[in-house]
Amino acid sequence: MQERFEAAAATWDENPVRVAMISAVAAAVGDAVPLSPALTALDFGCGTGLLTVALAPYVGRIVGVDTSPAMLEKLGEKIAALALVNVSTLAVDLTADPPPPALRADLIVSAMALHHIADIPALLRTLAGLLAPGGYFALADLDSEDGSFHPDPTGVYHRGLDRAWLMDALTALGCTDVRATTAYVMVRAGRQYPIFLVSGRR
Repeated sequence: MQERFEAAAATWDENPVRVAMISAVAAAVGDAVPLSPALTALDFGCGTGLLTVALAPYVGRIVGVDTSPAMLEKLGEKIAALALVNVSTLAVDLTADPPPPALRADLIVSAMALHHIADIPALLRTLAGLLAPGGYFALADLDSEDGSFHPDPTGVYHRGLDRAWLMDALTALGCTDVRATTAYVMVRAGRQYPIFLVSGRR
């Protein structure tokens, strides 16, 4: 899977639909969470940092976390070009490696990464352990679909996610005010694929 994203990094941001989708997700995060300079945020599976950069003006600090060096290199270029002093990157696989001891966040966001994770409950437990008391989750992904969204299923472990299942998973982790909204509807080959945002406070 990592090879796939390494190869795609150079042109990742050239897809206008992807850019529009992430912009809509960022707006949905702003509606769901009281963003402020007091927050430290973590963007899991940040890729080239489309969501990371979109949220940067509204939080005190944000860390883009990914396993792809090429994706993080693109984010690093944006950080330099835009002089983003409150954005940093971290290369770590939180599904396999222990988080760095100092990694903590008041807000954990993610966009279109969870369906690439084999064991989502295990990842959610890891992420929950990184949240400060009263911290927020804001997780965006593809609604359950028939598999047509990904013509190449390499590295795809789930055909979208059941948003109700994810809401229950966050509730089981102790989150309150758990809710879901449709952040964006992506159209491909005449078909509609809703993208949800599930949020909650732990």
